[in-house]
Amino acid sequence: MRKSKAETAETRRRIVEQAARTFRLHGIQATGLNDVMTPLGLTQGGFYRHFTSKDQLVAEACTQAMSEVIAGLEAAADRKGTGGKRANSVAPMIDAYISTAHRDTPTGGCPLAAMGSELAHADPQTRKAAARGFDDLRDALARRLADKSPEEAKSAAAFALAAMIGAITMSRVIEDSDASMALLDDVKRHLAAL
Repeated sequence: MRKSKAETAETRRRIVEQAARTFRLHGIQATGLNDVMTPLGLTQGGFYRHFTSKDQLVAEACTQAMSEVIAGLEAAADRKGTGGKRANSVAPMIDAYISTAHRDTPTGGCPLAAMGSELAHADPQTRKAAARGFDDLRDALARRLADKSPEEAKSAAAFALAAMIGAITMSRVIEDSDASMALLDDVKRHLAAL
């Protein structure tokens, strides 16, 4: 029995969401198609009805995950509020990103922090998706730095984002919980000057 276009689109959406979680948790290379499809009750053969390759799925999963991260950080900034002002409301975004919740929940976190080194070696389509995600997140941060010129805001946001990604990545590497927390606190403190 053939599925409707709506059912097919829903299945594809579910595959991308599952892949985004699984790639962030285990990495791209360590995740096979069965690791994505089986939890959804789907087969590896069914994968090819939706995607031409694993690379295509990785690129789409990266795009999906970056959209989620950006939406979450913007919501955090809006919740913390600045009385409707966007100027210098980047601090809540930094606090939400550089957090123990983000460190401890890689399946819902930033794919740049979870899979950065693998993304650097990925196919061109995936690298393009990751770079676009970085640019979009940098721009979201820059928009919150309204007291700076557009060029200064973009530069400061790129610096902050690179530090944020590095902080989360290394806080996951460091086994000592006190040292991991100290790293997060140090980076947040230095970024507070933005």
